[in-house]
Amino acid sequence: MRSPLFIFILVTVLILIDFYIYAVLKTLFQSASIGTKSFISILYWTLCIVSVGSFLLFPFIVNPYFKQYIFSIGIGWVLTQIFMVLFFLIDDVRRGAFWTMGQVASAAGAKFLNADKGIPRSAFLSWLGVGLSSTLFLSLLYGFGNKYKYTLIKKKIALNGLPSSFKGFKIIHISDIHSGSLKDQAAVLKGIAMIQKQNADLILFTGDLVNDRATEMKDWMSIFSQIKAPHGVYSTLGNHDYGDYVSWDSPVAKQQNLEALKKVHHDLGWRLLMNENVLITKQDEAIRLVGIENWGAKARFPKYGKMEQAMHGVGDKEVIVLMSHDPSHWEAEVIPKYPAIQLTLAGHTHGMQFGLENPYFKWSPVQWVYKQWAGIYDNKKQQLYVNRGFGFIGYPGRVGILPEITLIELV
Repeated sequence: MRSPLFIFILVTVLILIDFYIYAVLKTLFQSASIGTKSFISILYWTLCIVSVGSFLLFPFIVNPYFKQYIFSIGIGWVLTQIFMVLFFLIDDVRRGAFWTMGQVASAAGAKFLNADKGIPRSAFLSWLGVGLSSTLFLSLLYGFGNKYKYTLIKKKIALNGLPSSFKGFKIIHISDIHSGSLKDQAAVLKGIAMIQKQNADLILFTGDLVNDRATEMKDWMSIFSQIKAPHGVYSTLGNHDYGDYVSWDSPVAKQQNLEALKKVHHDLGWRLLMNENVLITKQDEAIRLVGIENWGAKARFPKYGKMEQAMHGVGDKEVIVLMSHDPSHWEAEVIPKYPAIQLTLAGHTHGMQFGLENPYFKWSPVQWVYKQWAGIYDNKKQQLYVNRGFGFIGYPGRVGILPEITLIELV
């Protein structure tokens, strides 16, 4: 829990920002009708009150789904205000500079742009700030409706030395289900149906089945157990699966949660790979599948994965597919130490659930943290595919970066 002093300072800053923006809005709408002014005032202060209230009441909200929306609207509005303030401050710096030059000119006995009458606001900068910020906030609200809009992305991936019987072999790759965030079972069933419709040979899940607790899967067992493939369903753990973000009564309780989650994978019919490998065979030929526990190169993520253990018995000339939840693992350890691994599958980033993407361009703020954050990447003979995630966490929506089901065809 944050200290009362921190909360007081935060709320005070938010209130000061509220009044600063309102003062600018009053200037922009000074020539508008009384009805328009009243509407803008009521709408603005309602959003401000909801935002501040969300921070004060957040620790006391029990319902996890309601909590997601309240938090998202509150944070979304604060980010919108910060974005707006940036434009207003740029204008205020401009006005301050002109005012200062005016005062210097007046002291010298000259006139400077009628500085004695004040420097007016730039209507262009102010309206630009309001327009772009409002678009950001509305897009976050619109994104609530995109969280179950599953998108099938097809990729052909060439692997050197691929056995002839595996040419055209189809793999479904999913990641980051986050069952603790899911609510609409009918919508999720459509995603499961999309997976099964592809008739994949093999299905791979790269971690974060839950947000924190194994019990989050209680109402979803019958749904996700429908995921099946002729060569099996294999899975690994993600950072959220270890319960690291929960205050447990004891280390024993935390370990019991992890053991319960392992049982969930087993009961789903998924083979959980914990720093180990298996052979996927077809017509007396095989490729090697390696699954590692979560290993993140970023400082705040523990390194549970043990690659030396996971690669035990694997030959350098085998075709190797690695499942590793965090894509930062690829450049940090896979490339420099394990050049025989041709394909790594990861998730974790969700594409931040916010960004812009089209066939020629993709952008998300998450790329400032993760160099590899969505789609295919290569380094000489090694490739990485980062899935954008099946579920969501924190913000219950998606803007620009939709939930993904990846169909990989080996060639």
